[in-house]
Amino acid sequence: MSSPTSSATKPYLVRAIYDWCVEGGFTPYVAVLVDERTRVPMQHVREGQIVLNVAPYATNKLLVDAEALSCQARFSGRVENLYVPLTQILAIYARENGQGLAFQPGVLAGSAAEFGAMLAAAEGDAAADASGMPEDISIAEPDAPVPLASVPDPVSPPEPPPATPGGKVSHLRRVK
Repeated sequence: MSSPTSSATKPYLVRAIYDWCVEGGFTPYVAVLVDERTRVPMQHVREGQIVLNVAPYATNKLLVDAEALSCQARFSGRVENLYVPLTQILAIYARENGQGLAFQPGVLAGSAAEFGAMLAAAEGDAAADASGMPEDISIAEPDAPVPLASVPDPVSPPEPPPATPGGKVSHLRRVK
């Protein structure tokens, strides 16, 4: 019999949305529900949550495994080792358009049963009534952005400088 961790699809979904963001030129953000196991700079936590910019230029040694997301990132000029259990990831989405996936907090969500129950509920399947899913969950249209109104403003590096006079764009990139 497989353990809950080995059958969970959440690590694959997090990596898939991350890859989609990076390949599409978007900035991947991860919304996190902070608990005692989460290692993030506490001075940036607001209402028990933090949003992390996990773009390749903002992190080092990013790893998403079956248990957690971990990486190094700079906050106020200091390198911090971050550790986020997958159960604490609320969402991963593109900063530019809000598209991504939201997860149930505190659970290694993303199993086929959970998403299957959500799809069945959206289609009006009677079997979804027994699933225990809240009635206020709905499935968005495939191209509709994921609403993340309750997610606090992210902590991210400053925007790149504007184009130089004459319309030329600098090809130099800031390395942290």
